[in-house]
Amino acid sequence: MNISIPKESRAQTAIPSAPIDPLLKDREAAPLLGISVPTFWRRVADGTIPKPIKLGALSRWPQSEILEVIERAKAARHDAA
Repeated sequence: MNISIPKESRAQTAIPSAPIDPLLKDREAAPLLGISVPTFWRRVADGTIPKPIKLGALSRWPQSEILEVIERAKAARHDAA
């Protein structure tokens, strides 16, 4: 039996209009900051790096948040001068 589904009822693939912000593992984010993974977690604990997004047992950081940490450090460097 062949059933025809009206075009309006078919599921459409959603294509995001905004650029995708990749989620990074601690092992991927730490090298962007030039630090080790244990130091990365110490910076999370002291608030320098934002807390992760939790996906079940997984911890991930949007790349934009890691880049923002770098920008804040650059701004603080210029403010201290």
